[in-house]
Amino acid sequence: MRTINARLCLSARCVADPRASAIETWESTVNALQLGSALFAVTGAQDGSVQCRINRKLRTIPATGPMSTADAGTWLSAFWLAVICRDQDRMTQLSEIPLERLRSPEGSYDEYIYHWVDTLQSWWLRRPDLADKLIATIEASDPTVARIAPQDLLQAVLYPPINLFYHYVRNDRDGFAPALADALKLHKTYWTLNEDRAKDIDGSIALGPLAIACLAYDAEFPLDIESDYLPKHLLQRTWIGEFPT
Repeated sequence: MRTINARLCLSARCVADPRASAIETWESTVNALQLGSALFAVTGAQDGSVQCRINRKLRTIPATGPMSTADAGTWLSAFWLAVICRDQDRMTQLSEIPLERLRSPEGSYDEYIYHWVDTLQSWWLRRPDLADKLIATIEASDPTVARIAPQDLLQAVLYPPINLFYHYVRNDRDGFAPALADALKLHKTYWTLNEDRAKDIDGSIALGPLAIACLAYDAEFPLDIESDYLPKHLLQRTWIGEFPT
């Protein structure tokens, strides 16, 4: 499953088209969603095959059983893409994946990431104890607790979506936009810190903040923020319904 290539293609499209004004950028977003979701579909089946829509066609893909690439980090990217594409069926499918299936060998991720996945799954499926799970995520992602992720990556890229989600679920309409502005500022600081990062197209889009901003936009939060890291036409769901996702 070439999910990494699909993400790279999306990042490249966002460099060339930071507002996502072209349908080709939307198509790249959808393809990244479809491949990311297909990875979890084929790894969730032990035998036989699964049908997945990829690049506008229904395709039959052999089941693979568990794979190390179908982990919590990949899950987060797939979930963000499902939110951005407003694909509620895929959000449900991803949320129903047992957390234990997403665990990597000890030392691969800080424990907060599993709390974070659990929080998002519980929110979408309306499971109990959402507040407790979100608090556990925030506490476990504190720099004094999380030790595996580089500190600058944790504080500038990994934590801001958690903070934005906190404002969103509390319906903090006044606090959300300033938190989003801070998240985008941190994203830019991280991805422009040195020449190597500035050349890395992975930083062309703030995927997590964009996804949470999409939730806020759909809930009619006041958002008066423009940024190349937050493609306008993805945020404002301009292309939704253009073709099946």
